[in-house]
Order: sequence, then C-alpha cells, then structure tokens
Amino acid sequence: MIDISGIKRVLPHRYPMLLVDRVDELVPGESLTARKAVTANEPWYRDLPADATDEQHSYPSVLLIESWCQAAGVLAAWKNPNPDVLAGQVMLFGSISDVVFHRPVLPGDVLEHRVRLFRELSDTVIFEGEALVDGETVLEVGRVVMAMRPASELLEAANHPEDPAGTA
Repeated sequence: MIDISGIKRVLPHRYPMLLVDRVDELVPGESLTARKAVTANEPWYRDLPADATDEQHSYPSVLLIESWCQAAGVLAAWKNPNPDVLAGQVMLFGSISDVVFHRPVLPGDVLEHRVRLFRELSDTVIFEGEALVDGETVLEVGRVVMAMRPASELLEAANHPEDPAGTA
C-alpha cells in the first residue's frame, strides 16, 4: 500500500486537486489499483444550496476522469517520480477515448480506480481501465495517452511565446 505521502512523492498535485488518496496495489509497468474517497466537504460542493438534491451532489465527471488519470500518473511515474514540474520530466495528458459513465458518484462513495498499462512507447504511455464503487463499474476508460516531456523544453517554449514551434 502507498499512502498519501508516497503519492505526493510521485505526483505534483496538491490540495484541492490531489484526487488520489491511496494506492492499494501497484505492479510497475503493468497495473495499479487506487482509491479516492468522495466527501461532501470538497470545494466543488461549497456553493450548493442547503436543500441540494443527490443529483446536484453528483461528483463532477471531469474530476472523476482527473482522479482516474492521476492514478494512471502514479503508475506512469512510479519508476522515475518527479513531483517538481519545473525540473526533470513533466507528465502531460494527451488524449482520452471511449469513456463511458455508468452512474453518478456521490459523497460517501469510495472510488476504486483500476488502471492497466496498455502500451509504452519511449516517452508515451497508453492506459485503459475502469473505476468502481462497491464493486459496481461507474466509469470505463478505453484509452488515455500520457507523454513525458523535459521541463526545460516546456519552460523554454513558455519564455518564447512568439515562437510556438520552439525554434528560437
């Protein structure tokens, strides 16, 4: 098991956007199972009215995907962690496809993210998997593509916005 301090040694995310609480199982280069507990105290619920319905409390789908992708990021970066995005390799989200939402996720639910490495190509990784609550699939992810890029290249491009191709 990898606790929150171990996750912070791998991912650069912090409150309120660190959306993985624990890793239960990790097979480097193969798979990962992680957990995220959804609570009503999260910042995205702050402005809900006192009489908000369960539907209004549905965990935002973009955050459900972000949480799953962060679990995939732990698997991607496990061998070479880099929680400092200003140095070393930076993990970039590339694309996602074949996503299916099966039911809303509500406060009190504990997400179990299952991530499998589908393919690894030098600095690019492709994942697939699902998220479950109490054994019931709530999210299917057909493919997620992530790429690792040197922070120095990204910083250089940011310092030369007039040259988006980075040829300066």
